[in-house]
Amino acid sequence: MTKIYCDIADIKLIKKFSKKKIVKGFTTNPSLMRKAGAKNYAEYLKKIIKITKKPISCEVFADDEENMIKQGQKISNWGNNVYVKVPVINSKGKFMGKVINSLNKNNIKLNITAVYTSKQTEQILKKINKKTNVIISIFAGRMADTGKDPLPQFIQSLKISQKYKNVQILWASTREPYNYLQAKQLGCQIITIPPAIIEKIEKFGNSFTKLTINTVKGFLKDSKKSNFSL
Repeated sequence: MTKIYCDIADIKLIKKFSKKKIVKGFTTNPSLMRKAGAKNYAEYLKKIIKITKKPISCEVFADDEENMIKQGQKISNWGNNVYVKVPVINSKGKFMGKVINSLNKNNIKLNITAVYTSKQTEQILKKINKKTNVIISIFAGRMADTGKDPLPQFIQSLKISQKYKNVQILWASTREPYNYLQAKQLGCQIITIPPAIIEKIEKFGNSFTKLTINTVKGFLKDSKKSNFSL
């Protein structure tokens, strides 16, 4: 079963979606935090963590190894359900293997983010143990946005991580509800999805006939509102 995580930082929406059985966890990032209006990073995340007992990924925002490790250690202490989110490389393109290894050795749960290739997955696997929980987030949507097929990267990443029972592959940057079915077919353990798309997934099941009728009704309704005539 592919678990659905909600990708959000808005406190009101986290309260709402935390109550949904379909939502098994949450992911955040600095961009979502900024969009949600967070001013104090630590205080805001601690408020979020108090809302839910479900797994939640909270990202470091340093760009050097030393400070990433320090931030990761701090964040990990905010709750037992916290996964420290670390980018696979920094802004200069350097692999953050030292950070991953250091935090992993201290039994800190990790979500390695901004992953795009199975080669990066392989690099990550070489830096972790087989006990502490690790999520590897592969950015399918952003990959597809540039004309690249994300599926081969997932297939290979899932294959090489099979021996690691503590590792979960996450489908990230979801663009449409159908991505959930793709993630399930591949065998991804997790997919993280924006709230609006989760609500569409909850409505799965309409027949083609029902979809056709609803579409035609929508066109008809709008044409009447516009007082169109020929």
